[in-house]
Amino acid sequence: MAMDVMPQQGPDSGRPPEPSPQDPYVLPAEGATAVPPPPPTLRTTLRRAAFGAVAAGVLLAGALVAVDDGDERPKEPGPVERAEAAATAGSPASLSDLTALIGDRQKWVESHPKDAPSLATLGTAYVEWARRSADTAYYARAEQALKRSLEAQPGERGNGAAWLGLAALANARHDFLAAKRWGETVKKQQPKAWNVYPVLIDAYTGLGDRKAATAATETFGELRKGVPALARTADLYRGNGWREDALATAREAADRATQPAERSEALHRLGELARERGEPEEAVAQFDAALRTDAAQYASLAGRARALAALDRSDEALAAYQSALEKLPRPQYALELGELYESLGLDGDARTQYAKLREMVAAAKKDGVDESLVLARFEADHGDPEAAVELLRAQWRGQHRSAAVADALGWALHRAGKSEEGLEYAQLAADTGVRNASYAYHLGVIQRELADYGPARRNLEQAVRTDPAFSPLAAPLAQEALDALGEPPPGGPGEMRQPPPPPPAPEPKREPAKKPEQEKKPEAPAPAPSRTAAVKSPSPTASPTAPSSASPSASKSP
Repeated sequence: MAMDVMPQQGPDSGRPPEPSPQDPYVLPAEGATAVPPPPPTLRTTLRRAAFGAVAAGVLLAGALVAVDDGDERPKEPGPVERAEAAATAGSPASLSDLTALIGDRQKWVESHPKDAPSLATLGTAYVEWARRSADTAYYARAEQALKRSLEAQPGERGNGAAWLGLAALANARHDFLAAKRWGETVKKQQPKAWNVYPVLIDAYTGLGDRKAATAATETFGELRKGVPALARTADLYRGNGWREDALATAREAADRATQPAERSEALHRLGELARERGEPEEAVAQFDAALRTDAAQYASLAGRARALAALDRSDEALAAYQSALEKLPRPQYALELGELYESLGLDGDARTQYAKLREMVAAAKKDGVDESLVLARFEADHGDPEAAVELLRAQWRGQHRSAAVADALGWALHRAGKSEEGLEYAQLAADTGVRNASYAYHLGVIQRELADYGPARRNLEQAVRTDPAFSPLAAPLAQEALDALGEPPPGGPGEMRQPPPPPPAPEPKREPAKKPEQEKKPEAPAPAPSRTAAVKSPSPTASPTAPSSASPSASKSP
C-alpha cells in the first residue's frame, strides 16, 4: 500500500513499523464479542470486562489522548506532535503523522510496558490506522494494547482513554451495541468530556437510534466548536434528508478546515453530497480536490469511481475502482466494481470481483469485523436471497436498525418472494427522510409488485429524479419499471372526483295528488367507478407483521 511514511522508514514501507516480538501486547486475535462490554455501573469488575474488547470504530480524534512528557522521555519528532495536536483538536491526523505516532509509542512501551496512557494511545492509533487502511489485522493489535492499558490502570481509576479506545474498536468492527455501552460508561464518568461523543454518535447511528444520535451531535457541537462539530452536524443533516442544510454546513467545514487531512475529509464529504444529488461532474471535482489536498484520502478514489461511472466514463471508472481497492480494500468497493463489470457485459470480471468480496468478508470476520450488511446486499442481488434475509434478520435482532439495514432487509425479503413483509422494512428506511435513490427504487419496486401503483410510481420517480445514475445496474431498471407503469390517469384518483350531477327531471304532468309514500324521486346515475378500486383495502383491524414503527404507504397499508 503506497503512502507517506515517517523519515526513518524505507521508501517502500506502507505500514506502521512492526512491533518487536517481545512486545507484551502482540497476542492472537479474539472475536469481536468474545466477552461482553462493561455494565452501566462503574465497578471494579470493569477490569475483567476490559478483556472483552469488542467491535466497531470512530475517528482517532474522538479517542486519542496525548501522553504527558516526562523528563526521561526523548523529545518527540514533529509528526508525532502534529498527530497528537490533531487528536486534541478532534480532527483526523494525516496517515504519515499517524504512522510516526505509532512508531513512537511502540518504542516507548517496549521499555515502559506499564505506561497505561501510552498503551491507550497506541491501541487507538491502531484502530484508526486499520479503519483508514482497511487492514483489519491491526484491530487485534489494538485490542491487545488497550487490554494491557486497562491492566496497568483500570478505567474506573481514570483510564477513560482505554475505554474510549475500546468503543472506537467496537464501532470499527461494526459492533455498535458494544460501542454504545463502552461510550456510555465513559459518559457517566465524564459527562463533559467532548471526546466521548463522536464514538456515541457512530454507535447510535449504527443502531438506528436517531433521537440519541441527534442529541449526541448537539452536545458535541456545544462542547467542541469548529470543524469537527460542523462535520458531524452535516452528517446528521444528510441522514435526515435535509440536503440544503447538509450542503451549507459541509461547505462551512471545508472553508474553515486548516490542516490537509481535515480539509481533505471535508472535500470528500462535499463530493459524496454532490454524487447523491445527481451531480457527478461536481462530485468528480470535489473528489479530485480532496486527493490533491491529501493523496492518502483513499476513499475519494472510490467516490471518484462512482461519479465517473455515472458519467459513462467507464474506462476511467474501472481504473479508479482498481486503484481504490489496491489502497483501501473494502468489500463494498469490490461489490461496486463487480456490478460495474456486470453492467458492461464483462461477466467473468464481475465473478472475479464477487469472489474477492467473499474472501474479504471472510478475512474480516477472522479479525472480528462484521461485514454482514455488504455480504447480504451481494447475496440479495447476485447470490442467495434467503441467505441475505438470514444475515439481515440477525442484524435486526442485534439492534442494528439503521436505515441501511432496514432497506437491505426489505429488499432481500422481496427478492426472496416475501414482498408483503419486505414492504414494511423498506418503508422504514424511507421514513427516516434520507434522500437515497437506491432506497426509493427498492420501495417503488416492492410497491409495484404488490399492485400499489400510485406510491410505486412516486418512489420510482423520486429515485430517477434524485440521482438518475445511482447504480450502473439498478438505475436502468428503475427507469424501465417507471416506464412500464406509464403516466398516471388524468384528473387524479377516481375516488377523489365527485360524481356528475343528476340530469334535470322532466316536467311532470298534472295528476291528482298522491299520497307522500307513493312519490318517487328520479334516480341519480351511479358514481364513476374508482380507478383504485382494484387495490383491495386492508381490514382496519389488520396488524402489520414487521416493526410497529413502519408507516403505511399513501394508498395501501402494508
